[in-house]
Amino acid sequence: MPDYNTQQKKLIMPEYGRNVQQMIDHCVSIEDREERTRCANTIINIMGNLFPHLRDVDDFKHKLWDHLAIMSDFKLDIDYPYEIIRKENLRTKPDRIPYTLTPIRYRHYGKTLERMIKKCEDYPDGPERDQLISLLANHMKKSFLTWNKEVVDDDKIFKDLREYSRGKIDLSPETFRLKESKEFLQKKNKNNMRKAGR
Repeated sequence: MPDYNTQQKKLIMPEYGRNVQQMIDHCVSIEDREERTRCANTIINIMGNLFPHLRDVDDFKHKLWDHLAIMSDFKLDIDYPYEIIRKENLRTKPDRIPYTLTPIRYRHYGKTLERMIKKCEDYPDGPERDQLISLLANHMKKSFLTWNKEVVDDDKIFKDLREYSRGKIDLSPETFRLKESKEFLQKKNKNNMRKAGR
């Protein structure tokens, strides 16, 4: 009767395959420490040959030794050439990333743009600030068109920018011109056609 994989014990790291797991199990059972260490080194070389494209990755050998320890269920008693991962650290979860859950006033502009406008508010007057405001306002128009898919009046962008900056950035259509809506829409259509392979 054939021996099916489903009837055998579950592999700890299936990417190495059952043969490597059996080699490691055999290595653990070797009584002579020196021979056990030689056997472990041979297994490491075999494991490395299975993934030659990863040899240039930093700490590749170190990872292999960690994997060897894990696959032996930390029962392989040898002098490891690296500090290996501890069994208790194997299942530890990383620290939770703090996310700011403050509401976004206008979703089509996004949180990052809100932050950039806040930075711009306190920027010293001069050509750099003017250039930054120009970039932000045009980006707002582009974002608006991306989500709303309709022509937008520049007054709407100026009003939103004024509201975001609490009146500190006040542009008027008489003194400030944004790019035309059709420029953004044409660029968007070209990008869509390029993605579609036309």
